[in-house]
Amino acid sequence: MCKGLAALPHSCLERAKEIKIKLGILLQKPDSALDLVIPCNEKPEKPAKTQKPSLDEILQWRDSLDKLLQNNYGLASFKSFLKSEFSEENLEFWIACEDYKKIKSPAKMAEKAKEIYEEFIQTEAPKEVNIDHFTKDITMKNLVEPSLSSFDVAQKRIHALMEKDSLPRFVRSGFYQELVK
Repeated sequence: MCKGLAALPHSCLERAKEIKIKLGILLQKPDSALDLVIPCNEKPEKPAKTQKPSLDEILQWRDSLDKLLQNNYGLASFKSFLKSEFSEENLEFWIACEDYKKIKSPAKMAEKAKEIYEEFIQTEAPKEVNIDHFTKDITMKNLVEPSLSSFDVAQKRIHALMEKDSLPRFVRSGFYQELVK
């Protein structure tokens, strides 16, 4: 990784500056909950234009990441929450894997597999997900001949991580608390 400030690679230094800026913003005391929303270059993701789910359905999300991910409204709310924490890469990887599984053409599958690997799996990827070396190695071997199951092991690991870590934080967040009101 990065050693000593003078020896920092350009991208590592940029990443450190970006983290410093984000931390500075987070350390400012907000006047209201609206101040906690940090603007980004993209248009904000709005929950899908579907009807708001019932309270019973929303309450089920506390115990089931799968039910949350299967609901467009819940998925959009969860994604907005993760973006507010700068931790959306796991969900984006999971969604990319789901989209990947729908590809029929071997050529498009190989192209998409390369994109997913470069964006989420390879060391120092722009949105590198936190998977162990064993899982990374299995995924890399699976990509020699891409198939619909190439990312299954990594996707399951990330799903488990979101279930154990991200979902409980989401349930405690204002995003979720607003939904159950």
